[in-house]
Amino acid sequence: MIRYSFATGNTNPETFPADAFGEAAARVLPTMAADLNQYPGKLGHEGLRRLMAEREFEREGVRIDPDHIVLTNGSMQAVTLAAETAAQGNNLVVMEEYSYVGSIRAFDAMGIEMVGVPLDEEGMRMDALADTLERLKQEGRPTPFIYTLATYQNPTGAVMSRERRLKLIELARQFDCIVVEDNCYGDVHFDGDKPPALYALDDDPRHIYLSSLSKIFAPGVRLGYLTASPALLERVLARRHDAGPNTLAAAITYEYLHDKLWQHVEMANDALKAKRDTMLDALNRHLGNECSFSHPSGGLFIWVRLPDDVDPGRVQEIAAENEVSIAHGSDFHIRNDAGPFIRLAFGYPTIDEIEAGIARLGDSVRQARGSGAS
Repeated sequence: MIRYSFATGNTNPETFPADAFGEAAARVLPTMAADLNQYPGKLGHEGLRRLMAEREFEREGVRIDPDHIVLTNGSMQAVTLAAETAAQGNNLVVMEEYSYVGSIRAFDAMGIEMVGVPLDEEGMRMDALADTLERLKQEGRPTPFIYTLATYQNPTGAVMSRERRLKLIELARQFDCIVVEDNCYGDVHFDGDKPPALYALDDDPRHIYLSSLSKIFAPGVRLGYLTASPALLERVLARRHDAGPNTLAAAITYEYLHDKLWQHVEMANDALKAKRDTMLDALNRHLGNECSFSHPSGGLFIWVRLPDDVDPGRVQEIAAENEVSIAHGSDFHIRNDAGPFIRLAFGYPTIDEIEAGIARLGDSVRQARGSGAS
């Protein structure tokens, strides 16, 4: 039985506004008989699209036409639509070698070859990206698109510097690549300045931008979105065959968030920051002499490097015996190359569970180390 769950990037149930969301549903449902008896169309709920355009303007300073925003069934539908569009029949993507497991699995299922680029604390390395794009070109396999989580990268938490963002844009133009920017964690922000999105730094029509309400609100509402230039957007919409996103979820979410979006984000982030700080403090106390780990300024994850003499799979097994679930680093690598890493998610467990669970994780690492030595 698992009592302390750090494996999955769920959000914080303690800050979900159940009563207020219920009241929003009660207000909007009596007005929706006609809307709920029609298919929503390829763009989705107009009010929520307007709100997401306002969200992007207030964060990025860039105005987006709400009719250039497509609501999707979570951000993963946006990822798959973008990938189908950007691959252009050339099933190849260049991306961070460690990335979101959902995207890795989707690309694999779609038959898209993933070519990885190493990361450091500033995200994807631009020297390695340039070498990779040139090598693929020389091999006669030009890169159709680059996929990146430039902000609070999953799983590492890295934030791409402005200099690197500008270099990525330059390289994409040089090698004629579409850039698919996945910014689902953009507003899950704790410290320092918010970095600009790639699309805010450049108006190249080859950008496709993805975001989500899963991380700042709740993944169960299944609401993400995608925006692109009109020509690219038309190609995206040609691949949409589900008759549109959930009108009911979008309408209730809009009713709740339309006059309190940033108030909700601030409240949710304050609680998540407290959980992040608790986990970092517990890691320092229980594993600070044995492991190194990221100190993310946003997002939901801490990336832990284990001692070289410890097998992450063995740590995962022993942790499960100690009622703790963790994510194996290999799950996030495009070639399933484990490395000495695990990922910890701090959004869903309580502060008390974080305290107790990290103590047990520390014991698990030492048990794994001892069994390896013996």
